[in-house]
Formats: sequence, structure tokens, C-alpha cells
Amino acid sequence: TNIIWVLGGDRVPDEKAKSVWRSMAAGITEGTGGQNKSIMTFHPQPNGVEDGGSSKYFHSDEWLDFNMLQTGHCRENNVWDRIQVVYNRAPIKPVLDGEPLYEDHPVCFNAKELGISSAYDVRKHAYLDLFAGSFGHTYGCHDVWQMYAPNKTSINGARIPWYVAIDLPGAAQMKYVRRLMESRSMLDRIPDQSVISNAMGANDRIQATRGKDYIFIYSSQGKPITVNMGKISGNEVTSFWFNPRNGEEKMLGKFPNKGEKVFTPPTTGYGQDWILVIDDATKSS
Repeated sequence: TNIIWVLGGDRVPDEKAKSVWRSMAAGITEGTGGQNKSIMTFHPQPNGVEDGGSSKYFHSDEWLDFNMLQTGHCRENNVWDRIQVVYNRAPIKPVLDGEPLYEDHPVCFNAKELGISSAYDVRKHAYLDLFAGSFGHTYGCHDVWQMYAPNKTSINGARIPWYVAIDLPGAAQMKYVRRLMESRSMLDRIPDQSVISNAMGANDRIQATRGKDYIFIYSSQGKPITVNMGKISGNEVTSFWFNPRNGEEKMLGKFPNKGEKVFTPPTTGYGQDWILVIDDATKSS
């Protein structure tokens, strides 16, 4: 079926609750006609980096088809580390960020001191999640999930009517995320920080992923990227900058696929994120 069963509902299960969720999973398995007839996961509350979201509680359970993280509603929370912990856990199971920072959300629930999340915040989390090894990412909007409207009581500072918030820029920019991720082969893609020499810090992170004949590198503040060439096939590569704000491409040309090369984005600074795309010159689209 096309149904994904999400157990948990934003919960931290104690031992008694674990038995309830396992019983529910058993019931779903029986009701759908077998383990291979249903897809299930568990939506946890945020937990520590090494806890690994749902994998802390149910990773070895047969019914848990993929893990889910709630990386939460703060800005610099090292989503790449959280994804990697689960990505590397055995037995191998896919991981998805089911609740990252939502658009127009009070940052860390503290709008007075930290402000409200922006389109940049939500797309930054999307690219960092996916390039770090997540097989999916959830876009959320604080005004939309609660269907906020002028005649309703706001929860945690919702401020824009949902029918206006559906057109916020971060929502529209998710289509560029999808376009890029589906533009190259997905089944051979792996997270690979060895592609770069300068991952930078939490606020200006640079994150790399690659397939056999292409590389995507996200520079969250448009900082220069030092690339260790030769990580993909081909004697020569072509490259371009992908603009995550509007989906436009800026061609760079053809280069030898060896040694180190520094690529400097068109703009730099807070909110000036860019993706460097490198292709085997014989296979580039």
C-alpha cells in the first residue's frame, strides 16, 4: 500500500509505553496481512545526538522499517551528526528527519530573544539532512500545522493565517530541493565528507554527498569550498552553482578531475547558501 504508519505521536516511550507501541505495530502487521505489507516508523521527541531518535527505542524491532528523528526547532543543532549516528547504526535502516525547524516558528520557542525561523533556516536543514544521509526530510510550517486563523487561539506564537502561510518562500523553495535530489541517480548516493577539506562550523557548515559520477556540496553561508578531486569517475568534470533560493544554475566550466580545487560561490554571508554540482564530463546532463 501507499500508507506509512507513524507510531509514537511525538512521545518519549518508557518501558510500559514500549509494549503498547509494539502491540500496536503487531496489530498493524496482522491487519495489513504481514510484515512486508506495511511500512512503519516511530515519531520521537528530540533526544541526544547519540540516542538517534527512534533508534534508541526500537531499532532492532522488525516492524520498524525506517528510523525517524525530531531534530527540533532550534537553528544550530548539528543535524548532520544526528543523521550520521542513525545512518551508521546496525542493522542498516533508512533515516528520515520527521520534525526539523518549521518555517515561521519561534526559534527554540523563544521568539523574543532568538526571533522567528526563515526560509533560509528551513532549506538549510533540508540540504544538510539530505546530504548527510537522510533519505527524506519533512517541511513544516508553524502556522499551517495548527491551521491558525484570526478567529483561533494561537499556539506558541503563530501569527500568519494558514491560508497565507502556505505561500511562504520556504515552502516554495522545497521544490528546488526535490528537483536537485531527483536530477541524479539516488541509489548510489552516499554522504562523503572526504570530498572536501573544510567542513567549517555549525553555523556555516559545508556538507557533501556524491554518487559514482556526480557530487553535490552545500555551502550554508556561501563560503569557499576546497574539493578533493578524483572522488568520482572521469578524467574531466563539469560544474555549476545551484541557487537554492530560485533553482537557477550558474555554469562554471570544465576542469581536470585531480588534485585540489577551490570553488568560490557567487555570493557569501548569512542566508547566501549555494550548492556546487560536479559531474563526470562524459555523463553530465
